[in-house]
Amino acid sequence: MLVRYFAAAAEAAGAEEERIDVPGDGGAATVGALADLLVARYGPAMARVVANGSFLVDGVVRRDRAASIGAQVDVLPPFAGG
Repeated sequence: MLVRYFAAAAEAAGAEEERIDVPGDGGAATVGALADLLVARYGPAMARVVANGSFLVDGVVRRDRAASIGAQVDVLPPFAGG
């Protein structure tokens, strides 16, 4: 799948995007599996992004670790607004 990183997520990964094979339990990859893989690969900086940010899957923000993911996921850090 294509994983795109933004802001702090891109800094943690050292790239703006990459292709990753995410293992799926029973065939379907999940937000949780991707999160675990990213933390294992990129360490504490990515762990902070994953813990406080979100994943954009098919244009919808997903934080549920059991949510299925498809061909593209955007990793979004927490945003401050106002």
